[in-house]
Amino acid sequence: MNFEALRELIRSRRTDMMVDKDRALDSGTLEKLCELAMWAPNHKMTFPWKFAAVTADARERLSNCTADAMAREGDKPERVAKARTKFQRAPVILIVGTEPGDTQLRTEENRDAVSAGIQNILLGATTLGLASFWSSCPKGANDDVAEFCKFPQGTHITAMIYLGHPQREAPVLERPPLKITNITN
Repeated sequence: MNFEALRELIRSRRTDMMVDKDRALDSGTLEKLCELAMWAPNHKMTFPWKFAAVTADARERLSNCTADAMAREGDKPERVAKARTKFQRAPVILIVGTEPGDTQLRTEENRDAVSAGIQNILLGATTLGLASFWSSCPKGANDDVAEFCKFPQGTHITAMIYLGHPQREAPVLERPPLKITNITN
């Protein structure tokens, strides 16, 4: 791949949740995407990523899991109600977790590696013609979602990615102008 092809791929990636929630992904797609994540830079080779694919009826259970945690944490009732259907908007919710490190610095480096891996997943989804949306774990629900996914205790939920076949062409959003601080001395 040359630079221009890579540039075009990166610039064509869109955040979009307008997907066909009932059309499943092809067999093997999630494995291909998660394998891409594992090629991200990984300081000290800790391989900290954890993956869980939530599909079918499990999406409703995930929605209730997060809504119950949000209610327990005192979130607004309208946000809790919305959360009860939130993860049913796509055929797959790919949950990506980060294992903690043995030091605070290593934990931060692990999360950085997982974030880089998530970008690989999003770019891979783009090449496969899929729409994707990187969502954060709702406030107060991290441990509940980690347990739901059977991740080790202490895992940080770094992304809850909606994946599916697009129902539209996502709009292009303008980016601010590039600013680089040049330091020469």
